[in-house]
Amino acid sequence: MSLHPAQVLIEPVVSEKSYHQITENRYTFKVHQHAHKTQIRQAVEELFDVKVVGVNVVKMQPKPKRRGMIKGTRPGWKKAIVELRPGDKIEIFEGAQL
Repeated sequence: MSLHPAQVLIEPVVSEKSYHQITENRYTFKVHQHAHKTQIRQAVEELFDVKVVGVNVVKMQPKPKRRGMIKGTRPGWKKAIVELRPGDKIEIFEGAQL
């Protein structure tokens, strides 16, 4: 499936764990469900002008939820943890207090 780099990366993941990994030069993104590691690597390198060392992909499973008697499920999504070359940074995360 051919995806534009802007379609591959949906949004950054904001959590304590993802912000701690920034100190290790790893950035976490929510990515398109059908994107693979090579597409994620190319999208990050093209959009942020950095060099990617490694990409790990995690498929987050859907979770069952209940509110009273009403049952449903939260949708599943795909997460990518991208490791950059030492010295490279992504400016979108620079406003965060570490």
